Amino acid sequence: MSLPPLLPVAEIHRRLQDIFPEGTTNRNYVTREMAARTIFVMLYIGAIDYLDFWLRPDQVTRMSDKQAALESDLSRDDWREQSMRSRKDDIAGRWYAANTREPIRDETLRDGLVRTGAVIERTGLPTTSPLPRYALSEDFANLFEPKLTETELAAAIERWQEACLSPGALARVEIMRRGAVAVGGKVLVTFPNKETRQMEPGPSSVISKAVVEEFAPRFLKNPGVIWLSESRNQVVARDDQLAQAIGLTIQPDRNLPDLILVDLGPSEPLVVFVEVVATAGPVSEPRKEALMAIATDARFNPNQVAFVTAYADRDDSAFKASVSELAWNSFAWFMSEPDSILELREGVDSAQLRLSDRAPSE
Repeated sequence: MSLPPLLPVAEIHRRLQDIFPEGTTNRNYVTREMAARTIFVMLYIGAIDYLDFWLRPDQVTRMSDKQAALESDLSRDDWREQSMRSRKDDIAGRWYAANTREPIRDETLRDGLVRTGAVIERTGLPTTSPLPRYALSEDFANLFEPKLTETELAAAIERWQEACLSPGALARVEIMRRGAVAVGGKVLVTFPNKETRQMEPGPSSVISKAVVEEFAPRFLKNPGVIWLSESRNQVVARDDQLAQAIGLTIQPDRNLPDLILVDLGPSEPLVVFVEVVATAGPVSEPRKEALMAIATDARFNPNQVAFVTAYADRDDSAFKASVSELAWNSFAWFMSEPDSILELREGVDSAQLRLSDRAPSE
């Protein structure tokens, strides 16, 4: 059986952006150039499940532009064999240094393409075996057929996503997709009392909308919105009547957060300060202290105050860049996974809190 036709790395890279949209778990691992080059090498040697050829990660590091240009089946078969042999001399123009095989193996393959079902692993090999073990699934490999028109490609990608991405991953992708669409026009926010407000388009507004419409009803018993602001217009909405009812004085000239929510469900109201992070600005320790001062000035006890940093997605660069700044005794919430919340707890008594006691139940 002949080897599959080849697609340039640049075109593989372009298609990967559509195959794995925003919200895909570990999206960077499966859409960066390293992923495109890994897929190219798998196609080059015929590492597709129905051909019974397999890839070893260090083969990707040994590829070069000069070799990639040799597209005959004979050249590809010869290189497949040669690239498996041990060699001490340097490879002119190699794509990656030899030690790059580790991120190719651990990130691009194991935590990226294998998890999505795009790549399969050879069964029956010991973990330490040096034999090649990775191959493209046939359906995924077909997405890189050079003759596909844009219409045919879009339809093929949609079919693959429906069949191969998990329901949770698809839901996450859809949430992120809807958020991206909302960036193009005014963002309409519906408050818990059913009133609506319009915010200027942008990623921060989309996350703010999700905090009000998705986070608040999930994590607060009887939610209300006291304050909502945005970068272009500091005050989008404020409920002075609700604020006064709980003794909180809103002063716009103070260093206020993006949102102030209140939960009227408990016997004592809970004030929730929320920072929306599209690029920067999480609830850090200094920020937490400043926000706590607003609450204590209104005579709230610290146990009546909560702090939340809201992000679009765990895989988003904004979260990765700011996670180390997050304050202890605060929460992080992700628009793409609305039913889950990350808690950062400080000073936990390890004698009273064992991991075995918090293990997920079946």
